[in-house]
Amino acid sequence: MFSLRNPFIFAPIKTGFSDGSGRVTGRHLAYYKARSQHVGAVTPEPLYLDARLRELPMQMGIDDDDKVGGLRLLVDTIHAGGAKAIAHLNHPGRMANPKIPGNVYVSSTDRPCPNGGAAPRRLEPAELAAIVQLHVDAARRALDAGFDAIELQLGHGYLLAQFLSPAVNDREDAYGGDFAGRARFPLEVVDAVRGEVDLPIFVRVSGAEMTPGGIELDETVLLARVLAARDVEAVHVSAGTVCETPPWFFQHMFVPQGKTWEMARRVRKEAQVRVVVVGRVSSLEEAAKLREELPDDYIAVGRALVADPDFVGKCLGDVEGAVAPCLACAEGCLGGVKSGRGLQCLVNPRVGREQLEDVPATEARRYAVVGGGPAGMQAAITLRRRGHAVDLFEKQEPGGQFNLAPLTPNKRSLGRLVPYLVSMVEQRGVNLVKGEAQVSDLVGYDGVVVATGSAPKVPKIDGLERYRWADILTDETLPRDQHVLIIGGGLIGVDVATALIPLGNRVTIVKRTEDFGEDMELIAKTLSLKMMKQHNTTFSDGSHVTRVDGRTVHAQRAGEAVTFEDVDLIVVSTGMQSRDELVSKLDGAVPVNVVGDARRVGNAREAIEDAYLTAREL
Repeated sequence: MFSLRNPFIFAPIKTGFSDGSGRVTGRHLAYYKARSQHVGAVTPEPLYLDARLRELPMQMGIDDDDKVGGLRLLVDTIHAGGAKAIAHLNHPGRMANPKIPGNVYVSSTDRPCPNGGAAPRRLEPAELAAIVQLHVDAARRALDAGFDAIELQLGHGYLLAQFLSPAVNDREDAYGGDFAGRARFPLEVVDAVRGEVDLPIFVRVSGAEMTPGGIELDETVLLARVLAARDVEAVHVSAGTVCETPPWFFQHMFVPQGKTWEMARRVRKEAQVRVVVVGRVSSLEEAAKLREELPDDYIAVGRALVADPDFVGKCLGDVEGAVAPCLACAEGCLGGVKSGRGLQCLVNPRVGREQLEDVPATEARRYAVVGGGPAGMQAAITLRRRGHAVDLFEKQEPGGQFNLAPLTPNKRSLGRLVPYLVSMVEQRGVNLVKGEAQVSDLVGYDGVVVATGSAPKVPKIDGLERYRWADILTDETLPRDQHVLIIGGGLIGVDVATALIPLGNRVTIVKRTEDFGEDMELIAKTLSLKMMKQHNTTFSDGSHVTRVDGRTVHAQRAGEAVTFEDVDLIVVSTGMQSRDELVSKLDGAVPVNVVGDARRVGNAREAIEDAYLTAREL
């Protein structure tokens, strides 16, 4: 058995921290150093096998011998933390990024991913040996760099899975057809790597692709038996594909937790092979339960270690304190990477900034933070951690508008953020002052951090007198079987719609522009709009409401009059505006810093990041 100090493995998560050359950077080293202190092993992000096969412009590579020195430095950093290092090798096939100039797209088929992407070239049998050699060469470089094991990607809709999947592989030669034919090429890669390097080999698979006609669990069990006969170290059981079912691939909050655990248990039992169980292992209780159920297997932890680098240390009882919770929101870990900014995290503003040290303040001061939403609490926590005395003023319950976030379907996991921040406020010794801060309360502090958030914008519409905002979600009893017209189709409008639809409400949503949910994380947006369309939501884009006359709402769309009849309830969600009145009132009386929505309206991740970066400099 692969000897690790504990069964926890940091799963491969794309960082986007390279510099475009594919080489290891100081940002990588600091990030992985922070996450190597307690785990048994670290699997850095997927390593590209050829510069023309990248998923990200800023991805790490293992395509050339000149990368070995940097990779060796990365491995040494991981080893210094007491963990072993696993090299994850992946050929994306048709899922190479179509936006990267020079990328090539090959597959078992000539059909592109149904959800978009480049049309691939169907590989000829004579070309497969070169792809096998790409894996072999990469494995040799991994050995030279000091990696302790190899992980081969046979799942998630990447090239080897494109051969395995009956939904993708439409070949009629020896590499298509039945399971034996579809598995032939992936197994050739496994065998060739096994013959090249004397290292333990992990194989990552999709237990099921969660798409019609795709790989199902029965066939994964069969594949696992074949891999067990080849003496692989373990089968890493995930789910979904990056092509057709990214919510399952990313284990997004919109999919049920634990499905991949069930798949791993069955693979373990029926294939008699060691497994790596993975998928939203994000609490101490979940980790303990899986360790008890699978005592001889491995547990891969991904985004929980992004949110909290000490998560495994807390699982083992080596580190005290509350767990910074992964919310499974993909807001930073997917959104940041796709945007080109690199890996980020809504909960942890230090992700990607591990090189920055939170140094103690040169002089301890007394600060007031006004506003107990996520930004205010983060500012207070950071100030206190640096040695300042902090009073946090909040007139209501801590959490601000973020308390509304987990009240919509599929977003319950967001409810873990506010309790965590409250616990950190208490643990750090921040003094929470209940009540609205007056100017007279604030004069005399060494500084004031204004984190008063934002308030809804309400358009001037003739006859609009009775309406609700997102606070409708806090009602003990939501409306049922009514016609609800929502003015504004951004995140708030879409979220309110998804909360009202399951209760039999008929929803009409009106938006001035065309892109409904434009400010939403992509997976949440896609699934929310899909649910709304399935329930016959009326979408009126390019429209603005001009007048409300009883239960009739009048609007203009493309220069033509539009009327919505029999409207029982109007919800207004036309954007937010900063609440910064306190800034002018304090002008000249005390030094002021403004953070979060009070400075610039954005999302929760941006607000927390802004508060952290501001407070670490005070």
